Amino acid sequence: MGKCTCNKTLILSAPLSIKHLTPYLAPMAKSKKGKQPVILVTNDDSISAPGILALVEAVKGLGRIVVVAPDKPQSGMGHAITIGHPLRLHKVPFADGVEAYTCNGTPVDCVKLAVDKVLHQRPDVCLSGINHGANHSINVIYSGTMSAAMEASIESIPSAGFSLLDVRLEADFSGAKIYVRQIAEQMLARKTDKHLLLNVNIPAVDVKLIKGIKVCKQAYAKYEEDFIERKDPSGRKYYWLTGKFVNFDKSKDTDVWALKNNYVSVVPIEFDLTNYALKKKIEKTWKF
Repeated sequence: MGKCTCNKTLILSAPLSIKHLTPYLAPMAKSKKGKQPVILVTNDDSISAPGILALVEAVKGLGRIVVVAPDKPQSGMGHAITIGHPLRLHKVPFADGVEAYTCNGTPVDCVKLAVDKVLHQRPDVCLSGINHGANHSINVIYSGTMSAAMEASIESIPSAGFSLLDVRLEADFSGAKIYVRQIAEQMLARKTDKHLLLNVNIPAVDVKLIKGIKVCKQAYAKYEEDFIERKDPSGRKYYWLTGKFVNFDKSKDTDVWALKNNYVSVVPIEFDLTNYALKKKIEKTWKF
């Protein structure tokens, strides 16, 4: 698996606005032939979610923004794609006249359609979110937000998924927008790996309490799940998934630790799931 630059902390003074952050930001990059960069924006909470509006506001002025997002919430869809049902794409109005489309498919469908039918090219970057709720640790496996970003990475588009640790519809995205912009600026300001894929989580605290950005690893944690059994009015059984998040990794270089200590966590991830250490062990010890 790829190496993660752990324990690297970028300390900012938690500025109160984008204007205050300007001295820290690199100049905006230009895409090929001097044209402004193309920024694809998507999510899994639907095009009407406050988080996607916050993301667009955060990167306004950095390039041509095109939004392609699900027409309804798609949380927990992972890397699902639509097979056997028609996909529909509709152009819709969006804030500040930003070009925007809705799709009746999954977050991954949105990215695929955006590249093939809307943009007719690969954008310079793909930004997914801002998700309402955490996508740290094992959540990355289930997340529609991160699967959209991963699909872009598979298509050789540098990408990042952003999540705020607040599931409320009225969540305050003001602090998150500052750090989304900074990371987007860094992605656009330099030549990056075409498969760059970042899982970014932002603590739900006052912006003045955020200590900065910590580039770290994914914590080893999981959900200890339970299914509550109930009966519907007809007496038929049904089950409601519940459970709690349990962190088994107590080290200080993980996303769970960073978020608990009021850092923005940035975890570089990849779609190659090969366990190379185990591969070598099997090659040496197993007999076929």
